[in-house]
Amino acid sequence: MTKLGALAAALALLSGATAVAQPAPVTVKISNLTFAPRTITVAAGTTVTWVNADDLPHTVTAVDRSFRSRPLDTGDKVSFSFAKPGEYAYFCSIHPMMTGKVVVKPN
Repeated sequence: MTKLGALAAALALLSGATAVAQPAPVTVKISNLTFAPRTITVAAGTTVTWVNADDLPHTVTAVDRSFRSRPLDTGDKVSFSFAKPGEYAYFCSIHPMMTGKVVVKPN
């Protein structure tokens, strides 16, 4: 541990502060007219990134319109953070048969 790291650790102990780990980001791949994985379960506070690996443009649009992307061309990506527990169904507004769901659990 470096001197700076040791000093920071000592200050955190003295102040009673604790480090809060952030949930790891999650990626959903858009390919062959599907979201993969189709359903994901994440902790509150997680950022989910959708990456379009398809040859067609797609969107990521919540059924309740709580989030919505612009059309994503091949290689484009979009991210949304999910702060509140719940279930968030979404679809591609260009290809409505493409559906997915984000299940957000409390921390």
